[in-house]
Amino acid sequence: MSPAQNHSEQFSYGEQLMPQAEMLEEKRNKRILTIGIPKEKDKYENRIVLSPQAVKQLTEEGHRIIIESGAGMRSRWYNEDYTKSGALIEDRKKVFSSEIILKVSPFENDEIKLMKGGQILMSALHFNTQTLEKINALKAKKMTCIALELIQDTSGFHPYVQAMSEISGILAINTASEYLSNPITGKGILLGGITGIPAAKVVIFGAGTAGEYAARAATALGAQVKIFDNSLSRLQKLKSKLGIHLFTSVFQAEIITKALKTADVLIGAIEETKDEDLFIISKKMVSGMKKGSVIIDLNTDSVSCIETSKITQLGNPAFETFGIIHYCVPNIASKAARTASVALSNTTFPLLQRISKEKTTPNIIRNIPDLRYGTYIFDGILTNERLAKKFNIDYRDIDLLSAVF
Repeated sequence: MSPAQNHSEQFSYGEQLMPQAEMLEEKRNKRILTIGIPKEKDKYENRIVLSPQAVKQLTEEGHRIIIESGAGMRSRWYNEDYTKSGALIEDRKKVFSSEIILKVSPFENDEIKLMKGGQILMSALHFNTQTLEKINALKAKKMTCIALELIQDTSGFHPYVQAMSEISGILAINTASEYLSNPITGKGILLGGITGIPAAKVVIFGAGTAGEYAARAATALGAQVKIFDNSLSRLQKLKSKLGIHLFTSVFQAEIITKALKTADVLIGAIEETKDEDLFIISKKMVSGMKKGSVIIDLNTDSVSCIETSKITQLGNPAFETFGIIHYCVPNIASKAARTASVALSNTTFPLLQRISKEKTTPNIIRNIPDLRYGTYIFDGILTNERLAKKFNIDYRDIDLLSAVF
């Protein structure tokens, strides 16, 4: 039995039953897509955007999926799994010449050079890691670029953020528990208490999805949890979900400082905020925490709320400042690569089906609001205000721009 067979799993997307004539008509109206999935260059990025099961259905619908050899190996899917599903295994240059390029991690300069231009690129943006050089290179090639973390539907729901935040919130607590119990670098204590010994104290910044799932995991282990957010509505919803024993508070410096002095774990899980509304946990606040305590910052690549944070990688994820362990890996969900990849695939698959019903790229952006919200470059024109401010360059409103194309 091959490794591919050993790791085979079934994730059914379901089949729609319809009369044959209707199926033929729908097929005629569909655009046949060429989709390229490169192997992630970042050696600590273990996820892939589409599972073999999603690829199988897309190829059965007539689409052409081109995958770089070994792209799924770190999620325990092999070339054989993808070729059996109808994908073509090609070299990197061929993959990057595809009509649509799907990546997990942000693009690199050498990857932009491989793009032929005028294509659609869907990947993470990671705002804090971007450079003017890369943005200008994408503009010069007249790319249409869509950030996974910015995609949202008309109700404001962010499918990629939601899926990855659920995983990240749980992994944040698992990771904190590992470091906290380490007898050399940590405090040598359990996150959850036992009979006669009080549980660890966990402070969570942010009551969004990541904060909620971190709170769920921490309370399930028996930890004492305090959660802070600038939205009373989010705090109320979370308290009603998790129960009266959850301490909640808005951002008030005196209360936060007091909570941090006794905290064993701090989770930074702010997901959405305006820069001017972001409460920063200062160096002074961090220095007042107990030695051996653990900070897990889930947002160093976007809206970090912790002054002492700096981006780290899975290969060397932690450092100490003021005797406090900092773990600041942006792609922490990659630690559970198989689960995260299935979640990414379940989100990407239906979007690709919607894209196939549109004849041109302007139609895609005009008629699929989810992707319009996620677009930061459209046909070589910058459409993201935050990037424009960061690099002091011009941008155009995507709604106005898509209306005239």
